[in-house]
Amino acid sequence: MNAKAEALRTKLLQSSLSIPIQDLGAGSVIKGEQRLVKEIARYSLSSKEFSALYARVIQFYQCQHVIELGTSLGINALYLAGSVPNFCTFEGAPALVNLARDTFNFAQAGNIKLVEGNIDETLPAYCSSHPKIDFAFVDANHQYEAVMRYFALLLKASHEKTILVFDDIYLNAEMEKAWRAIQNHSLVYATADLFRCGFVFLDPSLNRIHKVLRF
Repeated sequence: MNAKAEALRTKLLQSSLSIPIQDLGAGSVIKGEQRLVKEIARYSLSSKEFSALYARVIQFYQCQHVIELGTSLGINALYLAGSVPNFCTFEGAPALVNLARDTFNFAQAGNIKLVEGNIDETLPAYCSSHPKIDFAFVDANHQYEAVMRYFALLLKASHEKTILVFDDIYLNAEMEKAWRAIQNHSLVYATADLFRCGFVFLDPSLNRIHKVLRF
């Protein structure tokens, strides 16, 4: 468990601060242009169990180049970054960018690069100028077309050992459709469905394995 991340999570769950948010990630439980930070913390953040799982996977596979699409409040990013030398997280909502920066400053996480702006614009620029990605966590726009755009870009920036994780795969009908399309893609050789999220493996040696796991 990341002690600093969980201390911050506790504070955020108690925060009465209201911030303006333009929802680009269809399917959010929280509606409206103004949102309470404690509601975002309650409904939108990965749990400590899942965040710790992602961190363990990154460590086990010795991933060096890790990215996250959808920073939110920055708690999951603290887990993903860990001791990774190259970590980059992308967020489109300015108010969330400001809060995430506060999160990273509090945790003294100097290895995190935060990219602000529309991910459809910032991700292609990143992929064209950086080394291949080893691990990517996707929790941004929850519409089918957007998810498939992210997936296509990530494939171009990946290698056979890259691991892609898509959050909220059963959040809505569009996410379910995207998850099925990803599973059936010719370059996907294995997936692990944990209901909350889905792991995608591009390694041909795995020979078309698709598992549903309880976590």
